Amino acid sequence: MNEENRQMVWARMQEAAEELRGKLLPSHRHPRGRNPNAHIAKCIKNKWRKSYRQIPDGMVEAVMDYIDSIVAKDLKKWNKKQGE
Repeated sequence: MNEENRQMVWARMQEAAEELRGKLLPSHRHPRGRNPNAHIAKCIKNKWRKSYRQIPDGMVEAVMDYIDSIVAKDLKKWNKKQGE
């Protein structure tokens, strides 16, 4: 991925992490709380089996859409948990 696209994806990852800060459901694997920055990066790595930096330039739009879907999914889980 070229530098411009890398910066654009990184900026969106940071925005997504801010949206999720304090809203990721608790996990026994993370007794001190979950890190939304790491969560976003790990989801990307799990989907493409590559770091966001290693994904081809042609996939930037797909990565951005996937980040949006991660946020939507996790916020939906959070809102559902709050409604209980």
